[in-house]
Amino acid sequence: MNTFRPIGWPVKLTATTLLAAMAVAACTDQHSTFTEARSITVTGEGEASGSPDQASVSAGVQILADTVIEATRENESIIEKIMAALDEQGIAPEKIQTSNYSIWAEQNYQEPGQNRITGYHVANVVTVKIDDIDKIGDVLAAVVNAGANSIHGIQFGVKDTKDLEQEAREAAMADARARAESLARLAGVQLGEVLSISTSYGGGPPRPMMSRSYDMAEAAAPSISPGQQSLSVQVHATFAIR
Repeated sequence: MNTFRPIGWPVKLTATTLLAAMAVAACTDQHSTFTEARSITVTGEGEASGSPDQASVSAGVQILADTVIEATRENESIIEKIMAALDEQGIAPEKIQTSNYSIWAEQNYQEPGQNRITGYHVANVVTVKIDDIDKIGDVLAAVVNAGANSIHGIQFGVKDTKDLEQEAREAAMADARARAESLARLAGVQLGEVLSISTSYGGGPPRPMMSRSYDMAEAAAPSISPGQQSLSVQVHATFAIR
């Protein structure tokens, strides 16, 4: 005789039923893990290079005087001359940014038991963006002749890097696939579809730098070699195998 059980009533599970359900779940988990494990993850690298079309340079002046007021006044006077020289070179005000301004005391430690202030340093550095790299030498000579006694370095760059990025990505993806195919061949399996992709970017080689220059009565335009600006891309790809 059949027993009627309304929907929603608790069902009594036997030990045999529970064991069967656990076995099915275990098999499903093992199958899932096994399926996920059948993949190859590689990292491909690609690089593209192009000619720089912009640069930035940090130039400034450091003054030592007996008092803070004297040091700041002399420093400001030279900075004004530097700004005027940049204007003559066609550098727009929005391309010039103060990157450092500092004041510190010069102290004499030579005599035992004394810590006497002998003067004050004032340093002011501006970073200048130059859109025409052919003018870099003229700009540097102009700021040095205006009174700058420190050049902290030149950084070259490319305004629009989209083409370089695309070229580097294509090279990196081709390299990743070649590595995966090589591993699959060594393992005796076939390469399947791409399961995941991620990228990371890197810069190029070290950039040219200029050392500090002091007491230059009349500086000539220095020779600057912009070289090539490179961009590197890494592609991290996971391929299915079968």
